[in-house]
Amino acid sequence: MTIANYISDLLYRYECVIVPNFGGFVTNEISAKVNHITHTFYAPSKQLTFNSHLQNNDGLLANYIATTKNISYSEAVSAIEKEVSTWKLSLTNEELELENIGSFHLNSENKIVFEPTTVINYLTSSFGLSSYVSPAVKRITYKEKVKQLETIAPILPSEENKKKTPAFIKYAAAAAIIFALGTVGWKEYQKFEYTNLVAQSKVQQQQVEKTIQEATFVISNPLPTITLNITKETYNYHIVAGAFREPANAEKKLHQLLEKGFNAKILGVNKWNLTQVSYESFNSKNEAINKLNAIKKTDSKDAWLLVKEY
Repeated sequence: MTIANYISDLLYRYECVIVPNFGGFVTNEISAKVNHITHTFYAPSKQLTFNSHLQNNDGLLANYIATTKNISYSEAVSAIEKEVSTWKLSLTNEELELENIGSFHLNSENKIVFEPTTVINYLTSSFGLSSYVSPAVKRITYKEKVKQLETIAPILPSEENKKKTPAFIKYAAAAAIIFALGTVGWKEYQKFEYTNLVAQSKVQQQQVEKTIQEATFVISNPLPTITLNITKETYNYHIVAGAFREPANAEKKLHQLLEKGFNAKILGVNKWNLTQVSYESFNSKNEAINKLNAIKKTDSKDAWLLVKEY
């Protein structure tokens, strides 16, 4: 049995695979990189290292072998022990090579030195991505070329050309520059003013929404009228009969209330994704509270008052 194949399979899915009485293979994800000397680009990968201190059996390798080979767990452990003994014996005489994993050899201090393979990338998200070489980007220094051209054939204004230049052209050029600068400054000013107007509008809108979207449960006697700073007059006081997860139940409740003679309607879906149904809606808060108290006595004690722009 060659357990190197099973170790290789597990390295795609796990960050650590321990071979009992030998050591553990540990992977660390590294980002894509480039070799600026050879101009080679490498995809993200898993860096494979070996830790000889991880020797306790965690059961991962043995369980995988037992499941794959359809043998018992103890048989898988025995097979691992036999192959590890073969590895250790081989290391005393020569270099040990594990396919798709790397090579091992003993240093002068009789410690294991591991060289991982560079052929296999165990990072599944980089599957199919291989390294490639891109030609170096050559940047042309146009400034140096212009200097060379000026050295070869300098372009200098002649006294004759200076004399023939009309004065009105100079004034026109100056006016064009001033106009361009003024246009840029005006556009920046308009942009600044527009930004301020948008910010003020957002603040005012938030204040209005905060005012009209507060829901109040009313239990005591009618309260004095509250004046809201809302320019649009609408039915802001709703006596809620219930809120339903299923729209069909909301429709059913609506028909029941209509049959009882209420001016019922569906208010819409609230922020909890529940469909609200009202008995009636009012412009006056006092009227809404009086009606709420009557409904609590005659129809449902669970009715409540919602203050919201509809």
